[in-house]
Amino acid sequence: MAKKVILTGDRPTGKLHIGHYVGSLKNRVELQNSGDYETYIMIADMQALTDNARDPEKIRNSLTQVAMDYLAVGIDPEKSTILVQSQIPALTELTEHYSNLVTVSRLERNPTVKTEIRQKKFGQSVPVGFFTYPISQAADITAFKADTVPVGDDQEPMLEQTREIVRSFNSIYKQDILVEPQGYFPPKGMGRIPGLDGNAKMSKSLGNAIYISDDADTVKQKVMSMYTDPNHIHIEDPGKVEGNVVFTYLDIFDEDKQKVQELKDQYSHGGLGDVKIKLYLNEVLQAVLDPIRERRHVYEQDIASVYDILKKGSEKANIVANQTLQEVRDAIGINYFN
Repeated sequence: MAKKVILTGDRPTGKLHIGHYVGSLKNRVELQNSGDYETYIMIADMQALTDNARDPEKIRNSLTQVAMDYLAVGIDPEKSTILVQSQIPALTELTEHYSNLVTVSRLERNPTVKTEIRQKKFGQSVPVGFFTYPISQAADITAFKADTVPVGDDQEPMLEQTREIVRSFNSIYKQDILVEPQGYFPPKGMGRIPGLDGNAKMSKSLGNAIYISDDADTVKQKVMSMYTDPNHIHIEDPGKVEGNVVFTYLDIFDEDKQKVQELKDQYSHGGLGDVKIKLYLNEVLQAVLDPIRERRHVYEQDIASVYDILKKGSEKANIVANQTLQEVRDAIGINYFN
C-alpha cells in the first residue's frame, strides 16, 4: 500500500518558539517516525515575502534559523524532505494556472485571509501576493500530491479552497490528476498555547514567546516573569488555576499529571507561592529543551551542512513537483513541443 503524503511547513520570519513545538513540530516528528507517511516540510519563504517584501534580509536570515529548529527537534532529513519554497520553480507556474480557476470574490470570502488582513492592518493596501496566497498554498500542496496536511483549526478554510481548486481542475480538464487534501489537526487543546503575558496566542510579534533556541538562563528569566493570578498576592491566599499561564504550561509539558494536580490543589487552597511553581515549571521546560538545544548547537557550528540539507531536499522536491507540473500542462494542452 502506498504511503500517505504529508506537506507542512512554516514561514521563515524568525526563530520558532515552544508554541510551534507543541502545535506542530512535535507532531511532525511523530508522524515522520511512524513510517506511514512520505513527508515534505517546506520553509515557505515566498509566502513570507508576501508581507515582508521590503525586508528580504529578515527572510534570508530566518531561513537557517527555522531549518536548525527543525533539525534540533528531531526532523530527520533521511526520513523527511526539507525544502525551500522559492527553489521549486514549478510552484510558481502551478499558482498561475490555478489563479485562472479562482475568482476575486472567492478569495475575499476566505475567512482566514480576511482575519489576517485585518490583523496586519492592510486596509486597502493589501499586497496582491498576500491576497492570493491561498492559491499559492494550493500549488504547494498539490505539487507533491499531499493528501494529509497538518494544520491548526483556523487553517481549515485554506484547505477547503485547495479542495475547490482540485475539484475544478479535475472537472474542467477531465483528468483526476490532482489530489484533494485533508487536514490533520492537533489534539484538542494542543494547537495553541498562550503567551507568557497571558495573551491567548504566543507570538513573535507580541514578544511573549519562549524560543526553542533560548539558552537556559533566558528561559528561566522568561518563566519567572510569567503571568499568574494577579490577586494571588500572599502565599497563604487561595490562587486561581484557570487562566494561570504557569499551570497551562505544566498541563502541556509535565508528564507527571499527578504532581501537577497536587500543585493545583495546593495553589487553589492557599499555601503555595508563585515563585515556587515558576521554579518547578522552569525545571520541566529545561528538561524538554536541553536535548533540543544540544542538537541545535551542533548545527550552529556547521551552517554549511544546514544549507546542504536544504539544497538536497529542494532538489528532490523539484523532481516531484516538475512531474506534477508536466501532468498539469498535458491536461491543459500546453505541451506544444512534446
